[in-house]
Amino acid sequence: MIEIANFILVFVRAGALLAVFPLFSASNVPIQLRLALGALAALLIAPLLPPISIASLSIWGVVKLIFIEASVGLLLGFVCRIVFFAAEFAGGIASTEMGLMLSTTFNPAAGVVMGAPGMLLYWLTLILFLTLDLHHWMLASFQNSYVWVPIGGARLSEGLLQDIITRSGQIFRIGVLIAAPIISVSFVITIVFCTLGRAVPQMNVFNDSFSVRTLVGLGAFGMTCNLMAQYIQNFLHRLPEDMLRVAQLLGGK
Repeated sequence: MIEIANFILVFVRAGALLAVFPLFSASNVPIQLRLALGALAALLIAPLLPPISIASLSIWGVVKLIFIEASVGLLLGFVCRIVFFAAEFAGGIASTEMGLMLSTTFNPAAGVVMGAPGMLLYWLTLILFLTLDLHHWMLASFQNSYVWVPIGGARLSEGLLQDIITRSGQIFRIGVLIAAPIISVSFVITIVFCTLGRAVPQMNVFNDSFSVRTLVGLGAFGMTCNLMAQYIQNFLHRLPEDMLRVAQLLGGK
């Protein structure tokens, strides 16, 4: 009974993590696969944890315990998705600056509709995530999270709230940093056409700038992909430590 309780509670946390974890949360990934991976993670991790007894708990106590574990998994999964949210935000900025907002398509990996630059940045982030072997490091951090926040040991605190708010704000900061080359090029084009508009009043600056903005923006996007990848890689490297830091705050450390 004790071992089954450990397995179920670890499965709940792992399942909640995989529900929002990059790659596995994609709409084209079968739910059965996520459940199987969650069960496999629980099968490997549960025997390593101290046994917990739920015989003395009421039905509401068991529900509360399950809710706590699911919340921990979702919060840890949110930390894993921060860089991906930033890449989507950067892609939205790039699409707006290049005038490609109408060329949107459905991204099955993210489950949302986004422009072509956002799609490219999202898949670039996902490829870097897998290339850097971070999916294994994140699963190792998930196992280590039980050191800081054992089953049923999660607690809300002011430090945790401040940390989550700060990390949520970083989505916009990281997104702007990734899209900074496109923003700079768009700003220069705007200045040039504003000057031409003052020099040649008969010129239709609004219509003529669209094609130039798109062509120059696409060229700048292609030439700065390596720079964007370096920014994304730097932030991806921090994810395992960020995940453990949130686990420490959840455990009241």
